Amino acid sequence: ENREDMLSSKSDRLTEALEEANKLFSGVSSAREAALDAQFLVLASNLGKEKANELHSDMTTFDSLVFAEDLLTFMGINRIEVEENDSDSESISGYLPSDAWHKLGEETEKYFRRAPSFHYMLGSFKSDPPVPRQRIERQKKATGTEEKRAMPAQLKKMEESHQEATEKEVERILGLLQTHFQNDPSTPISFFDLVIDPNSFARTVENIFHVSFIIRDGFARIKLDEDKLPIIEPSEDNEEREDGRSAGARNQVVLSLNYKEWK
Repeated sequence: ENREDMLSSKSDRLTEALEEANKLFSGVSSAREAALDAQFLVLASNLGKEKANELHSDMTTFDSLVFAEDLLTFMGINRIEVEENDSDSESISGYLPSDAWHKLGEETEKYFRRAPSFHYMLGSFKSDPPVPRQRIERQKKATGTEEKRAMPAQLKKMEESHQEATEKEVERILGLLQTHFQNDPSTPISFFDLVIDPNSFARTVENIFHVSFIIRDGFARIKLDEDKLPIIEPSEDNEEREDGRSAGARNQVVLSLNYKEWK
């Protein structure tokens, strides 16, 4: 909006805008603010370039002798001592004081104190283009009936083997339950003593899973003792199980047991 005013050689509006932008940049916290700062930097650079092109200077060209003379004066050369020892050629090295170069170094250090530019290691090596991969054509699957028949047979076999293992484990636990109850019918069997494996949390979960089949099929029942803790006992006969199924007397129970409770 103030383009003409900023391009004027007598105006310092561009410098003031840059100083204000530097102050605002210290409070940048979001990407949108950083994008606005970058946009302003581009505009300021373009204005500065145009302003520099419009400058007309009558400055003389660089004179190395004049520059060397000014540099010696800055470093502290003693002109009177030079004139006195003009005839002595060996005293040329004594023109400057001992700390002359150190003084020059301290002055120039402020203009060169900046972070070195960062270069990627990848830039030090010649990167070759990647080798194109050969396209491998996939063979089309055969649509024959033999392959279609093989997959269901394998899956069916796996399901049967898993089911058989589960049934055998359920029968084993039911046999242990019945044997324990026949040996001591008067002592109730604690549900947790039956299913919890002190050395394996995973095995405990498996035991609860297998016992659930025994309860579902009516081979055993769970009830609470005087301390409100679950106890399990086998059913008396098949007739009671059949009566329970026909009457629909079946309850669904969800048991929560985490690793900490198991420990």
